[in-house]
Amino acid sequence: MLSRVFGFGRRSFQSLSEQEILALAISSEEDDARIYRAYADGLAEQFPASAKVFEEMAQEEDGHRAVLIELHRERFGERIPLIRREHVRDYYDRKPDWLVRPLGIDKVRGQAEQMEAQAYRFYVEAAKRTSDASTRKLLGDLAAAEKSHESLAQRLGLQHVPEDVKSAEAATERRQFILTMVQPGLAGLMDGSVSTLAPIFAAAFATQDTWQTFLVGLSASVGAGISMGFTEAAHDDGKLSGRGSPIIRGLASGIMTAIGGLGHALPYLITDFWTATTIAVAVVFVELWAIVFIQNRYMETPWLRASLQVVLGGALVLAAGVLIGNA
Repeated sequence: MLSRVFGFGRRSFQSLSEQEILALAISSEEDDARIYRAYADGLAEQFPASAKVFEEMAQEEDGHRAVLIELHRERFGERIPLIRREHVRDYYDRKPDWLVRPLGIDKVRGQAEQMEAQAYRFYVEAAKRTSDASTRKLLGDLAAAEKSHESLAQRLGLQHVPEDVKSAEAATERRQFILTMVQPGLAGLMDGSVSTLAPIFAAAFATQDTWQTFLVGLSASVGAGISMGFTEAAHDDGKLSGRGSPIIRGLASGIMTAIGGLGHALPYLITDFWTATTIAVAVVFVELWAIVFIQNRYMETPWLRASLQVVLGGALVLAAGVLIGNA
């Protein structure tokens, strides 16, 4: 678990040799071509024209892979090291949206645009780490190709919203805000709100001592906040994933984790047990629905699915804490 969270056992991008960088680029192009073809298959029945576009994009990725392999053959020979994105710390990953059916055209378009942006950042960073002129030129050309791709919205024959530059910049800024602030903050709020329910309410019903319950809640919230903050900051430096400053993400995650736990710990500063508990339960209700709202507003999670995941899960954890405390 710690290995996966902190990246132990994986290579840092800065430690890769030029041959390994080429190998990583080859495997990434192979994976992206497969993903685009999976998108094409998923869209073929309802959106045949869009499916054809993704087939063409897969062919472009095949072309990138071919020139990378040829360069590797010229510089390092026939044997390509086996190195994939999951072997490299801080490298971007791909969400398995292509496994979900039916595919939504808006969801697919957004994911494909993100894939192109991530590939561009990778080639820019990779080019900086190469000294060979031919390798640097190829990586720079591939970065330019990813950057200069015709608007995917236009390629799909859809209206591009927003169209003007100011609106486009605002959309980019909002996307970056979500990646840097909302996602880690939401993860922290969920962890702080839900994971601390059981220990706080177990302590409350086991002792019926509001001060001791508050101390348990305070320690659990602060400890979880520190843990989540360091985990988020150490997990990804943001250079390749485009998720922004690890310090900002770590602070967002850590602070929101602590707030999530303190929300239902602070009522136990009230000396009357049942008054404190009633207010704490009400705060939990507000916290859980706030998480549902944020998921729906920023992460585009359907209300019903978000409600089942968060409210039902939180209720089960709360019930577990009460049962344990009364045992």
